[in-house]
Amino acid sequence: MVSAAHEQSGIQALVQRAVTARQLSRREHLKLTSAILSDPSMAPSDRFHINRLLDYVRAGKVQLID
Repeated sequence: MVSAAHEQSGIQALVQRAVTARQLSRREHLKLTSAILSDPSMAPSDRFHINRLLDYVRAGKVQLID
């Protein structure tokens, strides 16, 4: 079982890597969208970072790759 703290740090690391590389795989995109939709107790800071990344995808600053 993965602890919530470990998963949150994984989310933040994933967001940071994607913003730096300006690329996000479709699998990572699915993981982030699933996490934000399925966990109402997610830390506000994690929600902020995921939303920021998804905004970057919509704006074309981060590309989705296969």
